[in-house]
Amino acid sequence: MDTTTDTSVGGVIVTSSRTPWLRRRPPGALAWVAVTPFAAWAVWRLAGLERGSFPAQIMTATPYAAAGSLLPLLLALLSRRRAVTAVAVAASAALGLSVLPRAFGETATSSGRPFTMLTANLFFGHGDAATVVDLVRRHRPDVLNTQELTPAAVADLDAAGLKELMPYRVLEDEWSAAGSGIFSSHPISRLDGLFQVIGHNMPAARLDLPGGPSLEIVDVHTLPPLGRQVSQWTEGLRALPSGPTSGPLRVLAGDFNASLDHAEMRKLVARGYRDAGDATGGGLTPTWPANKRLPPLITIDHVLADHRVGFRAYRVFDVPGTDHRAVLAELTLPVSG
Repeated sequence: MDTTTDTSVGGVIVTSSRTPWLRRRPPGALAWVAVTPFAAWAVWRLAGLERGSFPAQIMTATPYAAAGSLLPLLLALLSRRRAVTAVAVAASAALGLSVLPRAFGETATSSGRPFTMLTANLFFGHGDAATVVDLVRRHRPDVLNTQELTPAAVADLDAAGLKELMPYRVLEDEWSAAGSGIFSSHPISRLDGLFQVIGHNMPAARLDLPGGPSLEIVDVHTLPPLGRQVSQWTEGLRALPSGPTSGPLRVLAGDFNASLDHAEMRKLVARGYRDAGDATGGGLTPTWPANKRLPPLITIDHVLADHRVGFRAYRVFDVPGTDHRAVLAELTLPVSG
C-alpha cells in the first residue's frame, strides 16, 4: 500500500508501506526444511550409520553435501531463527571437517628410501595398454597393481613394453572383472594366506628391495556395494589385513569401491594405515567414473600404507578405455624396515 503526505513546500511525498524483499525474512519452516536433510547427513556420516546398498552408494557424495550445506546455512542465517541457525552451523561444520582435511594433507616426508606405487583398474582389460606403459616409463613405479586384468590385457601390456620394464609379476588374470595382477621392477614372490579374499582376485606379493626393507603388496579389488553384494563388500573390506607395526612394511593399493566417507573404509584405515591421497592433500581428487560425459565424481581408488611409511606426492591420470583413473603415490620407506 502506498501513502501520500502533503508538505508545506509544494509537492507530494509518496512513501510505501511494503517491506523491501531484501529485508524480508525467509519463513522459519522453510529454513528447517532446507537444513534438516543436511543435518541428518552429518549425523549419518559422523556416526557411520550407512546400512544397505543405496546408503553406501550415496555416502560417496559427502563432499558435495558439505559444499551444498552452505546454501541452507545462508537461508537459516537470513531467517534469524536461532535454533535452525545453530543446527545449520553444526551440520556445515561437521560435514566440512569430515572432508576438508583431505584437501590439505600433511608435511611431505623427504627422508627415507623412495618407493613409487601405481594402480590402475583396466575395465575388463579395455584400459589402453600404451598409456599404462607410458606412465610406467615416465614415472618409473616400483610396483604396478592392476584390477580387471584379462589375459589379453597382459599380452597387450607386454607388447607395449611392460615385459622389459616390469618383468616380475604375480598374476591372477581372468576373462572377467575378477582378474588382477601385480607387476614389479624388482623380484617378487607370491604371498599366500595373508588374508581371506572376499570379492575379486586380490593377489599379494612380497618384495625384498636390494639393500632395503621388505614390503608386502596387496592388489585390492573389493566387490562394489550394489544390491546383495553390499554384504560381501563389507566383509571384503573387513577381511583385508591390518597394518603391521613390525616386520615387512605393507601397502594396499587398488580399487576399494569405497571412499573415506564410508565407515568401513575408515575402520580399515584406522587398523594401521594412512591413505596417500589424504596424507598429501589429494584426497578429494575423484577417480571414478572416468572417460564419461561427466567428469569423475568420487574417489574409490586408493593407496594405503602402514604408519612406518611416509608420503611425498600423489597424482591421478586418465587412461583411455577404462572408467577409472590411475593413481600414482610416491612413498618413502624407512631404511631399517
